[in-house]
Amino acid sequence: MKAGETVGALQGIRVLDLTSIVMGPFATQQLGDLGADVIFVEPLEGSMNRRMGPGSHPQFSGIALNLLRNKRSLALDLKSAGGRQALRRVLATCEVFVTNLRPQPLKRLSLSYEDAAAIRPDIVYCQAQGFRTDSERADDPAYDDIIQAESGLADAARRIGGIPTIAPTILADKVCGMAIVQCILAALVHHERTGVGQRVEVPMLDVMQAFILVEHGADAVARPDTGPAGYSRVLTKERGPQQTLDGWINILPYSTVAYEAMFRAGGREDLIGDPRAKSGALLRNAEFLYAQLRLIIATRTTAEWLAYCKAHNIPVGTISRLEEVVSRMPIEHHPAAGAYRSVTSPVIYDRTPACLRRLAPVVGQHTSEILRETGYSEAEIQRLHEAGAIKLAEQEVSVAPATRD
Repeated sequence: MKAGETVGALQGIRVLDLTSIVMGPFATQQLGDLGADVIFVEPLEGSMNRRMGPGSHPQFSGIALNLLRNKRSLALDLKSAGGRQALRRVLATCEVFVTNLRPQPLKRLSLSYEDAAAIRPDIVYCQAQGFRTDSERADDPAYDDIIQAESGLADAARRIGGIPTIAPTILADKVCGMAIVQCILAALVHHERTGVGQRVEVPMLDVMQAFILVEHGADAVARPDTGPAGYSRVLTKERGPQQTLDGWINILPYSTVAYEAMFRAGGREDLIGDPRAKSGALLRNAEFLYAQLRLIIATRTTAEWLAYCKAHNIPVGTISRLEEVVSRMPIEHHPAAGAYRSVTSPVIYDRTPACLRRLAPVVGQHTSEILRETGYSEAEIQRLHEAGAIKLAEQEVSVAPATRD
């Protein structure tokens, strides 16, 4: 993602972002990377993700520096009449509204789809929350851990380790964040063709169930079922990184030819021709084959296996430490928070590449700017500020992308 070079495919699309924590902000970060003008609505004290972990500045955790990029900060007190009115006036200027508030809070704020469509009839309105709005759990709170548990992911881990286990990443939040982006883009295509907006809903539980069942529906999908749920190849304890003579590696033969090359390297010619390593039988016998691989891989060094796998076209990967992965990211310079690693956009576009146009803003940095664009006078903005309905940045901070190290 190269700083300031392009405007992106979503140039001209304005997104009103009333989301919090990670799922929604991760989605709108991606929309901002693609060129959308993302107006991030946050409380006067700042969004919670600003405080999710340590950082070099009180307003910028390491998470926030990346999640809040390519966004403008509009700090409002939505408990106040002035703050709610300001939000409605900004909404009228936006093509997209995205929120992860549950139905009851949206109703209290007069921000249901019907309310938003009355303000902006062609609005693309994206509502994301834990559970379907047409279910009895519509207003139940839900976070990543809850959805991992209920979607079947924790049970899949149980089948390997014996106890239900949560993945060591906020997987549901991020998968659902990507689903939000997909839904909004599809609705924008429809809007482009017809001029008509719509409401789209992203229930986390439904999204994660669909995600897990791609492979783990397995034999339980057929009616009548032909066996249990769960994709056997990935539910064996033998699957995963293997220990070498001097470290760890991950080798994954995915064909009979690759397995036979590994057998030769380990002096296990007796396994060549074994029916368990024949095409069509590899997945059924993954536990046995992975166990044999572990024994073979333990006989050579990591470097030797890397060279061997490359020579024989066998998929192989090293085990990167998290710190190593972070170190691969480029360094940006934030005027308030200082130098930091920028988690770059992973998708490559030939004509409309993702672009870092704005570094993460301080709380309320763009409040007056956005309200002026909406038609507020300076006197009106000052009155809202004095009434505590909005927050203005104490000091305007330039966030033009600086030279990268």
